Amino acid sequence: MNFDVFHFHPMVAAGVAAADFKSPTPIQKRAIPHIVEGQDVMGLAQTGTGKTAAFVLPILHRLMKGHHGITRALIVAPTRELAEQIHQAVKTLGHHTHLRSVAVYGGVGIHRQIQNLKRADIVVACPGRLLDHIGRSSIDLSRLEVLVLDEADQMLDMGFLPDIRRIVSHLPAERQTMVFSATMPPEIRHLAKNILHDPATVQVGITAPADTVSHAFYPVSQQLKTALLLQLLKNTDTRSVLVFTRTKHRARSLGKKLSAAGYNSTSLEGNLSQSRRRASLEGFRDGKFQIMVATDIAARGIDVTRISHVINFDIPSTPDAYIHRIGRTGRATRSGEAFTLVTHEDRKMVHAINRVMGSTIEQRILPAFDYGDPSMDRISRLAASEQPQRKFLRGRKRRHGATPTSKNYRLRK
Repeated sequence: MNFDVFHFHPMVAAGVAAADFKSPTPIQKRAIPHIVEGQDVMGLAQTGTGKTAAFVLPILHRLMKGHHGITRALIVAPTRELAEQIHQAVKTLGHHTHLRSVAVYGGVGIHRQIQNLKRADIVVACPGRLLDHIGRSSIDLSRLEVLVLDEADQMLDMGFLPDIRRIVSHLPAERQTMVFSATMPPEIRHLAKNILHDPATVQVGITAPADTVSHAFYPVSQQLKTALLLQLLKNTDTRSVLVFTRTKHRARSLGKKLSAAGYNSTSLEGNLSQSRRRASLEGFRDGKFQIMVATDIAARGIDVTRISHVINFDIPSTPDAYIHRIGRTGRATRSGEAFTLVTHEDRKMVHAINRVMGSTIEQRILPAFDYGDPSMDRISRLAASEQPQRKFLRGRKRRHGATPTSKNYRLRK
Protein backbone atom coordinates (compact mmCIF):
# COMPACT_ATOMS: atom_id res chain seq x y z
CA MET A 1 0.00 0.00 0.00
CA ASN A 2 1.27 3.47 -0.86
CA PHE A 3 -0.05 7.03 -0.55
CA ASP A 4 -1.68 6.94 -4.00
CA VAL A 5 -4.73 5.21 -2.47
CA PHE A 6 -5.70 8.46 -0.72
CA HIS A 7 -6.01 10.40 -4.00
CA PHE A 8 -4.48 13.56 -2.57
CA HIS A 9 -4.40 16.78 -4.56
CA PRO A 10 -1.42 16.61 -6.97
CA MET A 11 0.43 19.35 -5.09
CA VAL A 12 -0.01 17.48 -1.81
CA ALA A 13 1.08 14.25 -3.46
CA ALA A 14 4.18 16.08 -4.66
CA GLY A 15 4.98 16.96 -1.05
CA VAL A 16 4.60 13.33 -0.02
CA ALA A 17 7.03 12.29 -2.77
CA ALA A 18 9.51 15.03 -1.86
CA ALA A 19 9.45 13.87 1.78
CA ASP A 20 10.25 10.36 0.51
CA PHE A 21 7.25 8.81 2.23
CA LYS A 22 6.88 5.26 0.94
CA SER A 23 4.09 3.44 2.78
CA PRO A 24 1.58 4.89 5.24
CA THR A 25 1.94 3.94 8.90
CA PRO A 26 -0.97 2.20 10.68
CA ILE A 27 -2.32 5.46 12.12
CA GLN A 28 -2.14 7.05 8.67
CA LYS A 29 -3.89 4.10 7.02
CA ARG A 30 -6.74 4.23 9.51
CA ALA A 31 -7.14 7.94 10.17
CA ILE A 32 -6.63 9.59 6.77
CA PRO A 33 -9.74 8.13 5.06
CA HIS A 34 -11.98 9.38 7.90
CA ILE A 35 -10.37 12.82 7.90
CA VAL A 36 -10.59 13.17 4.12
CA GLU A 37 -14.30 12.36 4.37
CA GLY A 38 -14.73 15.22 6.86
CA GLN A 39 -15.41 13.10 9.94
CA ASP A 40 -14.40 14.10 13.44
CA VAL A 41 -11.66 11.81 14.75
CA MET A 42 -10.51 10.60 18.16
CA GLY A 43 -6.98 9.33 17.52
CA LEU A 44 -5.16 7.25 20.12
CA ALA A 45 -1.51 6.91 19.19
CA GLN A 46 1.80 7.28 20.93
CA THR A 47 4.71 9.40 19.77
CA GLY A 48 6.57 8.16 16.72
CA THR A 49 3.62 6.54 14.94
CA GLY A 50 3.34 9.11 12.14
CA LYS A 51 0.25 10.85 13.48
CA THR A 52 1.43 14.34 12.50
CA ALA A 53 1.30 13.46 8.81
CA ALA A 54 -1.98 11.63 9.46
CA PHE A 55 -3.74 14.94 10.07
CA VAL A 56 -1.47 17.36 8.16
CA LEU A 57 -1.88 15.67 4.77
CA PRO A 58 -5.73 15.62 4.78
CA ILE A 59 -5.76 19.24 5.98
CA LEU A 60 -3.52 20.31 3.09
CA HIS A 61 -5.72 18.34 0.69
CA ARG A 62 -8.86 20.03 2.03
CA LEU A 63 -7.45 23.55 1.95
CA MET A 64 -6.41 23.29 -1.69
CA LYS A 65 -10.09 23.83 -2.43
CA GLY A 66 -11.43 27.23 -1.43
CA HIS A 67 -9.90 30.56 -0.55
CA HIS A 68 -6.25 30.96 0.38
CA GLY A 69 -4.89 33.57 2.76
CA ILE A 70 -7.49 33.12 5.51
CA THR A 71 -7.14 30.93 8.60
CA ARG A 72 -9.09 27.76 7.90
CA ALA A 73 -7.15 25.24 10.02
CA LEU A 74 -5.96 25.50 13.63
CA ILE A 75 -3.64 22.95 15.26
CA VAL A 76 -3.12 23.32 19.01
CA ALA A 77 -0.09 21.71 20.69
CA PRO A 78 1.10 21.76 24.33
CA THR A 79 4.72 22.87 23.83
CA ARG A 80 6.73 25.19 21.65
CA GLU A 81 8.87 22.30 20.41
CA LEU A 82 5.88 20.29 19.26
CA ALA A 83 4.24 23.34 17.67
CA GLU A 84 7.43 24.06 15.76
CA GLN A 85 7.74 20.42 14.72
CA ILE A 86 4.19 20.38 13.33
CA HIS A 87 4.75 23.73 11.63
CA GLN A 88 7.85 22.35 9.90
CA ALA A 89 5.91 19.24 8.82
CA VAL A 90 3.24 21.48 7.26
CA LYS A 91 5.91 23.47 5.43
CA THR A 92 7.65 20.33 4.17
CA LEU A 93 4.56 18.39 3.08
CA GLY A 94 2.83 21.52 1.80
CA HIS A 95 5.83 23.00 -0.02
CA HIS A 96 4.14 22.77 -3.43
CA THR A 97 0.72 23.95 -2.26
CA HIS A 98 1.64 27.59 -1.51
CA LEU A 99 -0.47 27.36 1.64
CA ARG A 100 0.94 29.46 4.48
CA SER A 101 1.57 28.04 7.94
CA VAL A 102 2.37 30.15 11.03
CA ALA A 103 3.68 28.86 14.36
CA VAL A 104 2.38 30.81 17.34
CA TYR A 105 3.90 30.35 20.81
CA GLY A 106 5.33 32.35 23.68
CA GLY A 107 8.94 33.20 24.39
CA VAL A 108 9.34 35.15 21.15
CA GLY A 109 8.11 38.54 19.94
CA ILE A 110 4.41 38.78 19.26
CA HIS A 111 4.44 41.54 16.63
CA ARG A 112 5.92 39.45 13.83
CA GLN A 113 3.34 36.78 14.58
CA ILE A 114 0.60 39.38 14.26
CA GLN A 115 1.82 40.29 10.78
CA ASN A 116 2.14 36.65 9.70
CA LEU A 117 -1.34 35.78 10.97
CA LYS A 118 -2.93 38.19 8.51
CA ARG A 119 -2.27 35.77 5.63
CA ALA A 120 -2.09 32.40 7.39
CA ASP A 121 -4.00 29.41 6.06
CA ILE A 122 -2.87 27.11 8.88
CA VAL A 123 -2.03 28.20 12.42
CA VAL A 124 -0.07 25.90 14.74
CA ALA A 125 -0.31 27.31 18.25
CA CYS A 126 0.30 26.79 21.94
CA PRO A 127 -2.75 27.64 24.08
CA GLY A 128 -1.39 30.61 26.03
CA ARG A 129 -0.09 32.65 23.12
CA LEU A 130 -3.14 31.76 21.02
CA LEU A 131 -5.40 33.23 23.70
CA ASP A 132 -3.20 36.34 23.68
CA HIS A 133 -3.89 36.76 19.97
CA ILE A 134 -7.61 36.10 20.44
CA GLY A 135 -7.68 38.76 23.14
CA ARG A 136 -5.89 41.22 20.85
CA SER A 137 -8.18 40.34 17.90
CA SER A 138 -5.00 39.69 15.91
CA ILE A 139 -6.28 36.34 14.65
CA ASP A 140 -9.49 35.81 12.70
CA LEU A 141 -10.99 32.40 13.41
CA SER A 142 -14.47 33.17 12.08
CA ARG A 143 -13.98 31.03 8.96
CA LEU A 144 -12.14 28.16 10.61
CA GLU A 145 -12.96 24.77 9.12
CA VAL A 146 -10.63 22.35 10.96
CA LEU A 147 -9.43 22.11 14.57
CA VAL A 148 -6.78 19.64 15.77
CA LEU A 149 -5.84 19.14 19.41
CA ASP A 150 -2.56 17.23 19.48
CA GLU A 151 -1.12 15.47 22.54
CA ALA A 152 -4.32 16.18 24.47
CA ASP A 153 -3.24 14.18 27.52
CA GLN A 154 -0.11 16.29 27.80
CA MET A 155 -2.23 19.44 27.66
CA LEU A 156 -4.20 17.98 30.55
CA ASP A 157 -0.99 17.32 32.51
CA MET A 158 0.14 20.91 31.91
CA GLY A 159 -3.16 22.40 33.07
CA PHE A 160 -4.26 23.66 29.65
CA LEU A 161 -7.77 22.19 29.55
CA PRO A 162 -9.48 25.42 30.74
CA ASP A 163 -7.55 27.30 28.03
CA ILE A 164 -8.66 24.75 25.44
CA ARG A 165 -12.30 25.24 26.40
CA ARG A 166 -11.89 29.01 26.09
CA ILE A 167 -10.31 28.61 22.66
CA VAL A 168 -13.10 26.30 21.47
CA SER A 169 -15.69 28.86 22.58
CA HIS A 170 -14.28 31.31 20.02
CA LEU A 171 -14.52 28.86 17.09
CA PRO A 172 -17.35 28.26 14.62
CA ALA A 173 -19.64 25.47 15.74
CA GLU A 174 -19.62 23.99 12.25
CA ARG A 175 -16.13 22.56 11.86
CA GLN A 176 -14.21 19.31 11.64
CA THR A 177 -12.46 18.47 14.92
CA MET A 178 -9.71 15.97 15.67
CA VAL A 179 -8.29 15.04 19.06
CA PHE A 180 -5.07 13.03 19.26
CA SER A 181 -3.84 11.61 22.54
CA ALA A 182 -1.56 8.81 23.69
CA THR A 183 -3.84 7.96 26.62
CA MET A 184 -7.49 8.45 27.49
CA PRO A 185 -7.87 9.73 31.07
CA PRO A 186 -11.45 10.64 32.12
CA GLU A 187 -10.89 14.37 31.56
CA ILE A 188 -9.86 13.83 27.93
CA ARG A 189 -12.76 11.46 27.38
CA HIS A 190 -15.13 14.14 28.69
CA LEU A 191 -13.53 16.84 26.53
CA ALA A 192 -13.78 14.66 23.44
CA LYS A 193 -17.44 13.94 24.16
CA ASN A 194 -18.15 17.68 24.33
CA ILE A 195 -16.31 18.84 21.21
CA LEU A 196 -16.45 15.86 18.84
CA HIS A 197 -19.53 15.00 16.82
CA ASP A 198 -20.03 11.31 15.98
CA PRO A 199 -16.26 10.73 15.80
CA ALA A 200 -14.39 7.86 14.24
CA THR A 201 -12.06 6.35 16.85
CA VAL A 202 -8.66 5.27 15.60
CA GLN A 203 -6.38 3.46 18.03
CA VAL A 204 -2.83 2.40 17.24
CA GLY A 205 0.01 1.18 19.45
CA ILE A 206 -1.38 2.53 22.68
CA THR A 207 -0.80 -0.26 25.17
CA ALA A 208 2.89 -0.93 24.70
CA PRO A 209 5.99 0.59 23.15
CA ALA A 210 7.24 -0.34 19.74
CA ASP A 211 8.69 -3.84 19.45
CA THR A 212 11.83 -2.28 17.98
CA VAL A 213 12.85 -1.18 21.50
CA SER A 214 14.63 -3.39 24.04
CA HIS A 215 14.35 -2.57 27.74
CA ALA A 216 16.46 -2.96 30.87
CA PHE A 217 16.31 -1.84 34.49
CA TYR A 218 19.53 -1.02 36.34
CA PRO A 219 19.08 -1.13 40.15
CA VAL A 220 21.27 1.42 41.91
CA SER A 221 21.27 3.69 44.95
CA GLN A 222 20.27 7.33 44.43
CA GLN A 223 23.74 8.66 45.19
CA LEU A 224 25.40 6.34 42.66
CA LYS A 225 23.11 7.20 39.74
CA THR A 226 25.45 9.66 38.05
CA ALA A 227 28.42 7.30 38.36
CA LEU A 228 26.39 4.42 36.94
CA LEU A 229 25.14 6.58 34.06
CA LEU A 230 28.72 7.51 33.14
CA GLN A 231 29.71 3.83 33.27
CA LEU A 232 26.73 2.88 31.11
CA LEU A 233 27.65 5.47 28.51
CA LYS A 234 31.25 4.25 28.55
CA ASN A 235 30.27 0.60 28.08
CA THR A 236 27.49 1.09 25.52
CA ASP A 237 27.74 1.71 21.80
CA THR A 238 25.55 4.81 21.60
CA ARG A 239 24.86 7.21 18.78
CA SER A 240 22.31 9.71 20.05
CA VAL A 241 21.09 9.53 23.65
CA LEU A 242 18.09 11.17 25.32
CA VAL A 243 18.30 11.20 29.13
CA PHE A 244 15.18 11.95 31.19
CA THR A 245 15.18 13.51 34.65
CA ARG A 246 12.31 14.36 36.98
CA THR A 247 13.14 18.04 37.49
CA LYS A 248 14.54 20.87 35.41
CA HIS A 249 17.19 21.56 38.06
CA ARG A 250 18.47 17.99 37.77
CA ALA A 251 18.39 18.17 33.96
CA ARG A 252 20.55 21.27 34.02
CA SER A 253 22.93 19.86 36.65
CA LEU A 254 23.31 16.49 34.93
CA GLY A 255 23.91 18.12 31.56
CA LYS A 256 26.81 20.07 33.07
CA LYS A 257 28.26 16.91 34.66
CA LEU A 258 28.14 15.05 31.34
CA SER A 259 29.86 17.95 29.59
CA ALA A 260 32.54 17.99 32.29
CA ALA A 261 33.04 14.27 31.69
CA GLY A 262 33.85 14.98 28.04
CA TYR A 263 30.51 14.29 26.34
CA ASN A 264 28.96 16.65 23.81
CA SER A 265 25.79 17.18 25.80
CA THR A 266 23.06 19.74 26.24
CA SER A 267 19.95 20.11 28.38
CA LEU A 268 16.38 21.07 27.55
CA GLU A 269 14.37 22.48 30.42
CA GLY A 270 11.73 25.09 31.06
CA ASN A 271 13.93 27.99 32.18
CA LEU A 272 15.77 28.29 28.88
CA SER A 273 14.95 31.12 26.50
CA GLN A 274 13.32 30.13 23.23
CA SER A 275 16.52 30.79 21.28
CA ARG A 276 18.55 28.54 23.59
CA ARG A 277 15.87 25.83 23.52
CA ARG A 278 15.93 25.93 19.73
CA ALA A 279 19.74 25.82 19.65
CA SER A 280 19.79 22.80 21.98
CA LEU A 281 17.14 20.93 20.03
CA GLU A 282 18.62 21.67 16.63
CA GLY A 283 22.11 20.78 17.88
CA PHE A 284 20.81 17.43 19.14
CA ARG A 285 18.89 16.78 15.94
CA ASP A 286 21.90 17.66 13.76
CA GLY A 287 24.36 15.58 15.77
CA LYS A 288 26.30 18.46 17.33
CA PHE A 289 25.25 17.10 20.73
CA GLN A 290 25.40 13.37 21.33
CA ILE A 291 23.40 13.56 24.56
CA MET A 292 20.38 15.63 25.52
CA VAL A 293 19.13 15.72 29.12
CA ALA A 294 15.49 16.76 29.41
CA THR A 295 12.38 16.73 31.55
CA ASP A 296 9.14 15.16 30.32
CA ILE A 297 7.49 18.47 29.49
CA ALA A 298 10.53 19.94 27.77
CA ALA A 299 11.05 16.82 25.70
CA ARG A 300 7.51 16.73 24.34
CA GLY A 301 7.75 17.36 20.63
CA ILE A 302 11.31 16.10 20.16
CA ASP A 303 11.20 14.33 16.82
CA VAL A 304 14.63 12.83 16.18
CA THR A 305 14.40 9.50 14.40
CA ARG A 306 17.99 8.49 14.97
CA ILE A 307 17.95 8.37 18.79
CA SER A 308 19.63 5.08 19.68
CA HIS A 309 19.08 5.14 23.45
CA VAL A 310 16.63 6.57 25.94
CA ILE A 311 17.93 6.52 29.52
CA ASN A 312 15.59 7.23 32.41
CA PHE A 313 17.91 8.75 34.99
CA ASP A 314 14.77 9.13 37.12
CA ILE A 315 11.98 6.61 36.68
CA PRO A 316 8.84 8.22 35.20
CA SER A 317 5.86 8.91 37.44
CA THR A 318 3.41 6.70 35.51
CA PRO A 319 3.57 3.71 33.14
CA ASP A 320 2.08 5.91 30.41
CA ALA A 321 4.94 8.36 30.87
CA TYR A 322 7.36 5.44 30.50
CA ILE A 323 5.80 4.57 27.15
CA HIS A 324 5.98 8.21 26.05
CA ARG A 325 9.63 8.47 26.97
CA ILE A 326 10.91 5.34 25.35
CA GLY A 327 8.82 6.05 22.27
CA ARG A 328 11.61 8.49 21.36
CA THR A 329 13.80 5.59 20.30
CA GLY A 330 13.11 2.63 18.02
CA ARG A 331 11.33 4.90 15.54
CA ALA A 332 10.82 4.54 11.81
CA THR A 333 11.68 0.81 12.00
CA ARG A 334 15.06 1.53 13.62
CA SER A 335 16.05 -0.45 16.70
CA GLY A 336 16.63 1.25 20.03
CA GLU A 337 17.35 0.59 23.68
CA ALA A 338 15.70 1.96 26.82
CA PHE A 339 17.59 1.90 30.12
CA THR A 340 16.05 2.89 33.46
CA LEU A 341 17.97 3.49 36.68
CA VAL A 342 15.84 2.24 39.57
CA THR A 343 16.16 2.57 43.33
CA HIS A 344 14.45 0.74 46.17
CA GLU A 345 11.86 3.55 46.35
CA ASP A 346 10.91 2.90 42.70
CA ARG A 347 9.79 -0.70 43.24
CA LYS A 348 6.04 0.03 42.98
CA MET A 349 6.48 1.85 39.67
CA VAL A 350 8.71 -0.97 38.41
CA HIS A 351 5.88 -3.44 39.01
CA ALA A 352 3.36 -1.08 37.38
CA ILE A 353 5.53 -0.73 34.28
CA ASN A 354 5.99 -4.50 34.10
CA ARG A 355 2.21 -4.94 34.18
CA VAL A 356 1.71 -2.49 31.32
CA MET A 357 4.49 -4.13 29.32
CA GLY A 358 2.95 -7.55 29.86
CA SER A 359 6.28 -9.05 30.90
CA THR A 360 9.08 -8.58 33.39
CA ILE A 361 11.70 -6.17 32.13
CA GLU A 362 15.20 -7.55 32.43
CA GLN A 363 17.33 -6.25 35.29
CA ARG A 364 21.04 -5.85 34.81
CA ILE A 365 24.16 -5.04 36.74
CA LEU A 366 27.44 -3.78 35.35
CA PRO A 367 30.24 -6.15 36.39
CA ALA A 368 32.82 -3.36 36.17
CA PHE A 369 30.85 -0.97 38.36
CA ASP A 370 31.61 -0.59 42.06
CA TYR A 371 28.38 -1.22 43.95
CA GLY A 372 30.28 -1.46 47.24
CA ASP A 373 29.30 1.93 48.66
CA PRO A 374 28.17 1.23 52.27
CA SER A 375 25.24 3.64 51.84
CA MET A 376 23.94 1.68 48.86
CA ASP A 377 20.30 0.62 49.32
CA ARG A 378 19.17 -2.98 49.78
CA ILE A 379 17.86 -3.49 46.26
CA SER A 380 21.08 -2.37 44.64
CA ARG A 381 23.17 -4.57 46.92
CA LEU A 382 21.04 -7.56 46.05
CA ALA A 383 21.26 -6.81 42.35
CA ALA A 384 25.03 -6.56 42.57
CA SER A 385 25.41 -9.77 44.51
CA GLU A 386 25.28 -13.27 43.09
CA GLN A 387 24.62 -14.91 46.47
CA PRO A 388 21.16 -14.02 47.88
CA GLN A 389 19.28 -15.17 44.82
CA ARG A 390 16.67 -17.12 46.80
CA LYS A 391 15.36 -13.78 48.15
CA PHE A 392 15.83 -11.83 44.98
CA LEU A 393 14.27 -14.47 42.73
CA ARG A 394 11.21 -14.94 44.93
CA GLY A 395 12.24 -18.56 45.44
CA ARG A 396 12.67 -19.39 41.78
CA LYS A 397 15.31 -21.87 40.75
CA ARG A 398 18.04 -20.51 38.54
CA ARG A 399 17.40 -21.52 34.97
CA HIS A 400 20.16 -23.00 32.89
CA GLY A 401 22.65 -20.33 31.94
CA ALA A 402 21.01 -17.58 34.02
CA THR A 403 23.26 -14.86 35.41
CA PRO A 404 22.76 -11.85 37.66
CA THR A 405 22.01 -9.83 34.53
CA SER A 406 19.23 -12.11 33.33
CA LYS A 407 15.46 -11.75 33.49
CA ASN A 408 15.43 -13.96 36.60
CA TYR A 409 16.52 -11.00 38.69
CA ARG A 410 13.43 -9.12 39.77
CA LEU A 411 12.70 -6.41 42.32
CA ARG A 412 10.89 -7.62 45.40
CA LYS A 413 7.50 -6.13 46.17
